[in-house]
Amino acid sequence: MKTFKIKSNKLIAYSMVLLLGFSCSDDFLEVTPTGSLADAQVQTKEGIENLLIGTYSAINGVFGNRFEGPNHWVTGSILGGDANKGTDSGDYSTINPVQRYAHDATQGDLDFLWRGRFEGVSRANSVLSAVAANTDLSAADAANLSGQARLLRGHYYFDLKKHFNSIPVFDETVAAEEIIELANTPDVWTLIESDFQYAYDNLAAETGAGRVNKWAAAAYMGKAKLYQGKYAEAKTWFDDVIANGVTSNGLKYALLDDYPRIFDSANDNHAEAVLDVESAKNTGDVQNANAFDDLNYPYNTGSEGPGNCCGFFQPSIELGNSFRTTAEGLPLLDKSYNDPANEVANNFKHVIVDKEDEATFVEDSGPLDPRIDHSIGRMGIPYLDWKDHPGSAWIRSFGYGGPYSPKKFIYYKSQEADYTDTSSWTRGYATMNYNIIRFADVLLMAAEAEIEAGTLDKAMEYVNLVRARAARAEYWVKDYDTGLDAANYVISEYTSFPNKEYATQAVRFERKLELSGEGHRFFDLVRWGIAAEELNEYLAYESQYLSEKFGGASFSAGKNEYQPIPQAQIDLQPGILTQNPNY
Repeated sequence: MKTFKIKSNKLIAYSMVLLLGFSCSDDFLEVTPTGSLADAQVQTKEGIENLLIGTYSAINGVFGNRFEGPNHWVTGSILGGDANKGTDSGDYSTINPVQRYAHDATQGDLDFLWRGRFEGVSRANSVLSAVAANTDLSAADAANLSGQARLLRGHYYFDLKKHFNSIPVFDETVAAEEIIELANTPDVWTLIESDFQYAYDNLAAETGAGRVNKWAAAAYMGKAKLYQGKYAEAKTWFDDVIANGVTSNGLKYALLDDYPRIFDSANDNHAEAVLDVESAKNTGDVQNANAFDDLNYPYNTGSEGPGNCCGFFQPSIELGNSFRTTAEGLPLLDKSYNDPANEVANNFKHVIVDKEDEATFVEDSGPLDPRIDHSIGRMGIPYLDWKDHPGSAWIRSFGYGGPYSPKKFIYYKSQEADYTDTSSWTRGYATMNYNIIRFADVLLMAAEAEIEAGTLDKAMEYVNLVRARAARAEYWVKDYDTGLDAANYVISEYTSFPNKEYATQAVRFERKLELSGEGHRFFDLVRWGIAAEELNEYLAYESQYLSEKFGGASFSAGKNEYQPIPQAQIDLQPGILTQNPNY
């Protein structure tokens, strides 16, 4: 999904002129602004293809605002407790109240998110209108172009729904002057499901890397059903995807053998990519790379680490503890991973709490899920192919941000310049694709549906597929010098899901571990109805260490499950848009 941006609206500019004694027609009043395209241009097959490219590009963000990024690092991961903002309190300070669930409707970044996703809807509608107006397209071409546009429109509406819940909804048949009169409504699912169904019915399986296909539509439909609690219908869709689904470049959906290869630029468009966001380097615009992630690198690394800026998106201490396992290699589903005896040793506690010299810090020797060191940068552990993570030297404000650095979506030293865009102010413009949906995500969603169907053994089978991949010891992080495991990695498969409650806990916790830092956690907690409980426990734990950041913070049930409708939008449509409860 290359991020070209095409202006699609026909605009009329009205000018004031002085009459100079000559006659002319009124045609001079209609001026097509520079950079816009006339209807005749965009209603050709080539023009519609360009409009479609513009629709894809909106996935990556329209306004260059990091909140718009498809990875939802703030609204999905930070709000879900995977990470905290990191850096220091003064940098990008508008995130500070967000991570404390204390922001209001004037938070400007949320307005960018709202506008960016509706821009995506508008672009999709432009494609559909142009297809409808074209009389020369073959039926197959019209169905293909419309199918792609409708899947993308469904994605944009899904994103708006899970963030704001209550939004205006319109398709390509609604006139522009009518849109501004539309009130927001939580009933968005009908259009979303209709779009995904159309895409499934009309798209091919193999559409080419970077294009959506019918199986992406099927997986997204299953996800939409799951979010509504329609578990039996979700199961039907997931069954089809798991049995028959292929990537847009024709690979049978499968888990990769090597977990970190999911996030490796050199391995993009792999068998686990169900729906991804493509990126590119040196196109003249770093927005075509992962610009939404350019802040999320260790701080002050110089030439010895990636990015060299800016220290954001530091994994939480609580997340690190979550990778603790029993001696047999299973997670601590009773949440005892946060007990003092089970906390993962980290240099923050060693220095800030215990008042010891960082040089004397000893790495944790207890049993750990190996995914911890594919997901979190920890002191003393190899950081990809760069060097052992040096601890506080790579943290901008140690007392504010905590001990950890992000590790997913970080490029390798051997890839610099080959898989990064080096044309701008930071080296942190990587080009690995971001997976909106990947196959492990599908398996774990399917496991939820199986639990509701009462087929606990099938749910366990899906969870164990994910765990078995993580258990492949040849791909664990190894010490640079000895080639031995960098930590005491112990992981095993489940042998029994004795009841529904246990199975549910196991599946939910597996999503936490497998998908950490990928923007899912907050939305999972909300749809499960446990956000207030889980996140207030998280805040209580994390605030004992990061008191400046989280002291006194709380999550308010009945309010913080959804973001406020941006006040700027309500002001534009007074008396029409209604604010979400308790804002």
